[in-house]
Amino acid sequence: MSNLDPDPAQILERYDRVRSYTEALAAPLSPEDQTAQSMADVSPTKWHRAHVTWFFETFVLADHESGFAPFQDTYWFLFNSYYESVGPRYARPERGVITRPGAHDVGVYRRNVDERLRDLVDGLDDGTLLKLGPTLELGFHHEQQHQELLLMDIKHVLSRNPLQPAYAGERRALCEPDELGWVDVPGGLVEVGHEGDGFAFDNELPRHRQWLEPYRIADRLVTNAEWLEFMADGGYHRHELWLSDGWARVREEGWAAPMYWTQQDGTWFEHTLHGTWPVNPGLPVSHVSHYEADAYATWAGKRLPTESEWEHAVVSDGQADAAASGGNLADRSSFHPGPAAPALGGSRLRQVYGDCWEWTSSAYLPYPGFHPAAGAIGEYNGKFMSDQMVLRGGCALTPPGHARATYRNFFPHRARWALTGVRLADGGAGDRARTAVAG
Repeated sequence: MSNLDPDPAQILERYDRVRSYTEALAAPLSPEDQTAQSMADVSPTKWHRAHVTWFFETFVLADHESGFAPFQDTYWFLFNSYYESVGPRYARPERGVITRPGAHDVGVYRRNVDERLRDLVDGLDDGTLLKLGPTLELGFHHEQQHQELLLMDIKHVLSRNPLQPAYAGERRALCEPDELGWVDVPGGLVEVGHEGDGFAFDNELPRHRQWLEPYRIADRLVTNAEWLEFMADGGYHRHELWLSDGWARVREEGWAAPMYWTQQDGTWFEHTLHGTWPVNPGLPVSHVSHYEADAYATWAGKRLPTESEWEHAVVSDGQADAAASGGNLADRSSFHPGPAAPALGGSRLRQVYGDCWEWTSSAYLPYPGFHPAAGAIGEYNGKFMSDQMVLRGGCALTPPGHARATYRNFFPHRARWALTGVRLADGGAGDRARTAVAG
């Protein structure tokens, strides 16, 4: 869905703003930084920069530019991510061996496509621009997704460097967590999913009814201090806390703490985009998988909220509009979760947008009545609706203007490199028999 105004000046202002932010994020990195691929889930920075450019070239210029010819034939193969309808693509785990084109050459590619797209938009009539609007806006939000992934990925790349280089941001002051509060939600027959004229990905549609039993949801995210209690109580060594697949992953990969935590002389340290520091007890725990989030909830005698519970609680709390609600998103330039704001009295949710993407207990599946779009664009979300879990809320790497109550992010159960955290829930139909008591 899109409400993009068919005014060329406004479209190009938005285009330039999104595109320049990608370049600003890449600016602190050397060409070598931009080429490295530290694991299969990570893509090199220059690949992100090229892929989002490929998106505009493939889905906008190719269909509307008179006498279209690709900037470079091989780029269509190198920078296609997963669009089978477009043609073959280079294997994702091997992107790090693409030493050429280099970071500078990718910049040349970006500038070429930018100039051609500006010329195209300036020359189209309002009717054509109106039809093109949904594809252009999808391209903007697609690039914002990759801006977030660029930061997640370079964090992993830099974490593997023994020099422990910093990217950006400042270390947060040492803080302690406050008391965890709870928000009671009556439930009932509610509506979830996107409505209105604003942008939404197809997986947020259609809006539909959902029955929710009464439940309660934690007013803030789980903190590092609380996670340390879980670890001290044998959380990573007690099979009864874990789903079977999760316990197998713990043993196979030797998980003993969240990703990016290392212990030195009895002190836990955490790698961040602004360096490696002792774990700050009052900040949200981050970079934990769905398996870990579920195990922690079981240890605490609670559970993870369903995605419908999360969305309904947020909307009922008056925080459907992320822009109005604020939050620790990428525009704060901390690039790391922050402490929860002080409780203001009463039952109000904190840390809804930003800080960490919040795992839910919901599998990533289509909403009732969902239909993917026709053509290659239809491959954007629908074909990934298997073996993934839904996350909500955004994180400290999410660009401003890209978070909303209905946004459905998704990752595999095992994923830890994404900036993910935990919010607990209790009561309601989501409760299950598998419980354990701390201690």
